[in-house]
This record gives sequence, C-alpha cells and structure tokens, in this order.
Amino acid sequence: MAYSYTNSKGNTYYLHTKKSLTSTGKERTLFYFSKELREGEALDAVPTGYTVAEMKTGMLVLKKSEGAMPSMPATPAMSSDMGSDSSM
Repeated sequence: MAYSYTNSKGNTYYLHTKKSLTSTGKERTLFYFSKELREGEALDAVPTGYTVAEMKTGMLVLKKSEGAMPSMPATPAMSSDMGSDSSM
C-alpha cells in the first residue's frame, strides 16, 4: 500500500520516488508527492531520516529530520590577511 497523506485542505497525495542520473554520472533519488498513484514509483513509507511537512499553501514536502544530518567537522577559521603580502 502506497504512503498517502491528506493535507489541511482535504487533498490526498501519494509519495513517489524516481532515480535519475546527473550530468556527472552520479545517481540522484528524487522524492515527490502526487494526487495520482503511479505504479512502480510509489513508496510504502517515508524514507528513514525524513519527515513530511506541509507548506502554508497545502503543498507537501519531505524535510530531513533534525537528528538525521551527519555532523560536519569544524573548519578552521580563515585569517583576514591570508593571501595578502604585508612585506610590500
């Protein structure tokens, strides 16, 4: 059974996925909501690490969960005089 969500306006949408290739050859997974159920592209559940959010207009989007984002290592602060030659 496909994952469905009824928004605040009473419209029911189904979650779908599609895989595509970028111009560099990497595979990209796209998630989208549609009023029509498309066989072969419909998902049974929200992907791990994502939550469903509704915009003010009633449009549905997938958002990454707060805890699902990997922590990025801290980058060293760049000095403001980096690259300038102070000996001139």
